[in-house]
Amino acid sequence: MPKAKWMSIPKVRESIANTSGEVVTASYLDIIKNSKINGYVTVNEEGAIARAQEIDKNGHDGVLAGVPIAIKDNISTKGIQTTCSSKILQGYVPPYNAHVIERLLAEGAVILGKTNMDEFAMGTSTESSHYGTTLNPWDLERVPGGSSGGSAAVVAAGEAPISLGSDTGGSVRCPAAFCGVVGLKPTYGGISRYGLISYANSLEQIGPIATNVSDIATIMDVIGGHDPRDSTSIKRNTAYRNSLVDDVSGLKIGVPDEYFAEGIDAGVEKAVWNAIHKFEDMGATWEKISMPHTKYALASYYIIAMSEASSNLARFDGTRYGLREEGENWHVMASKTRASGFGEEVKRRILIGTYALSAGYHDRYYLKALKVRTLVKQDFDKALSNVDVLMAPTMPAPAFKIGEKIQEVDVNIEYADERPSQQIKVVSSPLDLYLTDVNTVPVNLSGVPSISMPCGLVDGLPVGLQIIGKHFDESTIMRAAYSFEQNTDHLTKRPAGVE
Repeated sequence: MPKAKWMSIPKVRESIANTSGEVVTASYLDIIKNSKINGYVTVNEEGAIARAQEIDKNGHDGVLAGVPIAIKDNISTKGIQTTCSSKILQGYVPPYNAHVIERLLAEGAVILGKTNMDEFAMGTSTESSHYGTTLNPWDLERVPGGSSGGSAAVVAAGEAPISLGSDTGGSVRCPAAFCGVVGLKPTYGGISRYGLISYANSLEQIGPIATNVSDIATIMDVIGGHDPRDSTSIKRNTAYRNSLVDDVSGLKIGVPDEYFAEGIDAGVEKAVWNAIHKFEDMGATWEKISMPHTKYALASYYIIAMSEASSNLARFDGTRYGLREEGENWHVMASKTRASGFGEEVKRRILIGTYALSAGYHDRYYLKALKVRTLVKQDFDKALSNVDVLMAPTMPAPAFKIGEKIQEVDVNIEYADERPSQQIKVVSSPLDLYLTDVNTVPVNLSGVPSISMPCGLVDGLPVGLQIIGKHFDESTIMRAAYSFEQNTDHLTKRPAGVE
C-alpha cells in the first residue's frame, strides 16, 4: 500500500516526471481505497486513470499537467456524480462543468473524485452528510469541520495534494483550521460561481485548500478571474504567485478584540497571539482594534443565508433531476420528494428562511439582517483603512468530537387525525453548532478575502490563524501567510500515518 504523503504541486510534478501521471494518479487512488476517513462521496477511478494516460501520451504544458485534485461535491463536474451530499441528488450526473473545473482541466488537472460535505453546505462538521460523517485525520473521533470537511480531510490525510471547497460562512477556513491545512476564502466576485450549486448566492465563494500557501496561489492563478456567465464575477489581475515574498516588514496588523471574546479556548488564544508576536519579530506591527457590530453578525448571517437557501432549494422538487417520489399530483409528489430527500438540517434552514421572508416578518427579520450586514461591512472598511490585515483565530476551539454538538434525540409525534403516531429523530441544540462560526461569518457578510493557516497545536490538534484582507487584496494576505509559513518550524507536523 502506498504511503500517504503531503506533496506540493511541484513535488507532484517532479514525481510525474520521474514516473508518469498514471502512476502518480494510481498511487493516490490506492491510498483512497484504503482510507478510513470517508472523505469522498464519489471516486472518479476510471476517469482519473484515463485522463492521466491521455496527458502522458499527448503531453500537456499546463501548470497542473497530471496533478490530481479533489473537488467538493457541490461543484458541477460533467460526467461525474454531483450530489451535494444529499439523498435528493443521489445519482445526478451534471451535463456541464463549472467554470473552475473548465479552468483546472485546461491546465491539465486530473479529478480524483468528489469530496464529502455537509448536505448542501449547511453545517460546520460534515455530520449532516447523507453519506456519513468524514473523520478528522488528526483524531478519527473528531469532526474535520465543514461544510468542506471532505475537501480539507483528504488533503490532510494525503489522499489528494490539493482540493476545492466552497465558503459560505467559513466552510473552507473552518475545515482547514480543524485539519491543519491552508484554506482561502477569496473576495466575493474573485472566482466565478458558475456551476456551484447554490446555497446562499450573496455569501458563497469557491476557494482552494492545500498543504502550503504556494499551492493556494498557484490554484488561484488558474481559477481566478472574470467569467461572463457569472454576473458577480469581476475582472481582476490574478498573478497571485508573484506576491509570495518572504517579507512582512512594515506590515500593519489589526487585532479585533471581538474575535477573542469570552468562550474562546485558552490554548487557541495563546497559539494565535504567539503567531502575531512572530509577525512582530519578522518586522510587522500590530494594534488592537474594535469592530463593534461583530456581535450581531452571526444572527444576521443565519437569517440571510437561510432566506436565500429557502429560495435556492425550491428547485429540488423531483420534476427535472434527482430523487422523485410518486404522488397523485405535483404538489404531493414534490412534498414527498422533499420530505424524503432533504436531511433534517436542510429542512430546518428552509423552514426558518421561509418564515423570515414571509409576509409580516420580512421587514422584521430579513430587512433588518441586511441593515446589520451593512454595519458589519462598514466595520471592516473602517478597520482596514488603518491597517493592512486583520488577524484572529479561525475557530474559537480545536476540532470537537463527533456527536458533541449534534445529538439525535427521539421525538414522538401524535397526529390530530387518524394517522398513527410517529417516532422520529431530531437534532438537539443546533445553536451550539452555529455559534462555532462566530469568527468566520463576518468575513462572508462583508465579502473580503481571508486565509486560514495552521499556527500551532492544542492537545495534539491543529489551530488555525485567520488573516483577513481588503477587498481583492489576496496578494497581501498570501504574502503574510507565506512569510509566516517560511519562518515557522512546527508547520512540518502531520497527522498520524502521513509523511
